[in-house]
Amino acid sequence: MSYATKQKILIVDDEPDILELIEYNLKKEGYQVFLAHNGQEAVTEAKRTLPDLIVLDIMMPKMDGIEACRIMRTMPEFKNTFMVFLTARSEEYSEIAGFNVGADDYIAKPIKPRALVSRINAILRRNAPAEEVVDNKLEIEDLVIDREAYLVFKSGEKVVLAKKEFELLYLLASKPGKVYTREVILKNIWEDSVIVTNRTIDVHIRKLREKLGEEYISTVKGVGYKFGA
Repeated sequence: MSYATKQKILIVDDEPDILELIEYNLKKEGYQVFLAHNGQEAVTEAKRTLPDLIVLDIMMPKMDGIEACRIMRTMPEFKNTFMVFLTARSEEYSEIAGFNVGADDYIAKPIKPRALVSRINAILRRNAPAEEVVDNKLEIEDLVIDREAYLVFKSGEKVVLAKKEFELLYLLASKPGKVYTREVILKNIWEDSVIVTNRTIDVHIRKLREKLGEEYISTVKGVGYKFGA
């Protein structure tokens, strides 16, 4: 898979068997793989290797994955690095905590190698031209989103959206699968010019679903929204 051969992935886990399993399967896919055993090592190794994606276990000695992610998200060099949490914990609060510090996705143990590789491939494709963007037009399946004209077409039929509805749709659709927290949505769409609440976002999401259908925008409970199921 040609798009993967130059991409670097840092795996962070305190269990050697987990590191070996993930390393083996990702190297088979053509990725460059680097390893760390705790959060402190993760920060050091990430600064050295500048990976495209970091897979972080949550529960680790010295520094856990949540703290390591939080620290790296404050560093400019990791602004666009994908951060994925790997954990055996299934409690909802740990997933919310991960997204709140800047995680892009969440994978639960026990690891299923095929599913893990498939998920990582999909995450890294978010930075690749998987969806066609031509002259500020984003084309995803049966949707065409024209940023310059503020027009949306579904299966060739024009869909009329208010300006903020359009901007919200474009933000979410620009990176399918990426979870946007309400804070990030507010900052990108409404900035600091007006006073809005989470309810404002929910209303706009509801209107988008009414006009486009329920299948395009998913809710990640307690966190935010993403484009795609």
